[in-house]
Amino acid sequence: MTNFNGIISEDNNILSINNRGYAYGDALFETIKVSAGNILFWEDHYFRLMASMRIMRMEIPMNFTMEFLEDQILKTLETNNLRDTSARVKLLIHRNEGGLYLPDSNAISFIIIAKPLENHLYTIKGPVYEVDLFKDYFIAPGLLSTLKTNNKALNVIGSIYAKENKLQNCLLLNTDKQVVEALNGNVFLVKGNTIKTPPILDGCLKGIMRKQLIEIIKSMPEYTIEETSISPFELQQADELFMTNVIVGIQPITKYRKKIFANNVSTLLLNKLNEKISVI
Repeated sequence: MTNFNGIISEDNNILSINNRGYAYGDALFETIKVSAGNILFWEDHYFRLMASMRIMRMEIPMNFTMEFLEDQILKTLETNNLRDTSARVKLLIHRNEGGLYLPDSNAISFIIIAKPLENHLYTIKGPVYEVDLFKDYFIAPGLLSTLKTNNKALNVIGSIYAKENKLQNCLLLNTDKQVVEALNGNVFLVKGNTIKTPPILDGCLKGIMRKQLIEIIKSMPEYTIEETSISPFELQQADELFMTNVIVGIQPITKYRKKIFANNVSTLLLNKLNEKISVI
């Protein structure tokens, strides 16, 4: 059951071939985790979406309040019998069709899709999580690279590359050859008592889970968090590497090339993250 502009139905033939998201990548999306009926980090998702729509010059409807969209998400979950379980929700915004590169209008439509998830809390998945650099294409530093648009050609090609090389993920570089993020999340590096993550200006996604982890680490006096560029040469010198997103939570990286990593800090942070969502 799909929610299209507030109408929930089984009709999946709701988009034409002239849809601007399909034709030009003129669309944004938020991937949201719902745990036992609680929309996790909803305020952060909402304000990121509003900021992204402004950057994309999309018209924000007057009724597009945080309460309105929350209600639409909950109605979609209810209709799909997912209100009291865990679910992955995708909220898509596209500019309405019409025009070529220059749109006829900045008005928008929205779609909400919900699918079940197994776990309420975050868990570490799998004993092996090997990554390498993806160097065929690069991310351009700048504000547009931080948005969750549906123009994800680099991520698609990188994911195929990872599968072909029996990797669980790849790390992406920007045009300055700095490590920016993973194919599907932000990257953190641990060295001693310092935890580093690339800054937004390097072109990484303005991740919701990234924000949660930065807040958690800042509350831990034994660790220092730095938002600073990460060179590929630092990867093999790190004690730990891990990637984050709102669906997985924290995924420790166990191997990069010949280096094997521990997961002590990532496990500690995962426990603190689960404590945080348990009281939401």
